[in-house]
Amino acid sequence: MSFNKENNYKETLSFSHVGIFVKDIARMTQFYQQALQLFITDKGVIGGKDIVFLSQNPEEHHQLALVSGRPEDVAFSVINQISLRVQDLPTLRHYHECLKLAGAERMDPSTHGNALSIYSFDPEGNRIEVFMDTEWYCDQPLKATIDFSQTDHEIMAQVKSIAQASPKFMPRSEWVKQMHTLMNAAPQK
Repeated sequence: MSFNKENNYKETLSFSHVGIFVKDIARMTQFYQQALQLFITDKGVIGGKDIVFLSQNPEEHHQLALVSGRPEDVAFSVINQISLRVQDLPTLRHYHECLKLAGAERMDPSTHGNALSIYSFDPEGNRIEVFMDTEWYCDQPLKATIDFSQTDHEIMAQVKSIAQASPKFMPRSEWVKQMHTLMNAAPQK
């Protein structure tokens, strides 16, 4: 099947939720309730597995589903990261504090130039990213550590300086225009 503008399949997907297998569902539920301020919307058993649905959005039944059954001997999480967007730096700082209070491990405030992120790990080793977009685009991949003890102004000046060092630095709005052109012109397979 071909997807193109004429049959209106472009730009119809939006991210809804992620489900992960966990070893200790009670501990993981408590962590996500505290660290990301998620609420339990439902819970039960399906296929012999406990499941807890969590959300922060009253219009989304769940943004995260935790399912029991992750084997105890699995040492490596196949999840690269669970990324959640916030709108501004004060909100990002709020979640930085929430993650610390919840005992998130390996806190790593970073920038990619086009985003400002807090990376950490949940109690079972799954990486979480809470991030905000910046108003710039720059080549990816790029990652630099940010000191969150700085003022908002100092942080954003550092992020902009890092982004500006990129050969393809431009305002995010310009990059978005380029992506619209690319995606509208790209042949679909």
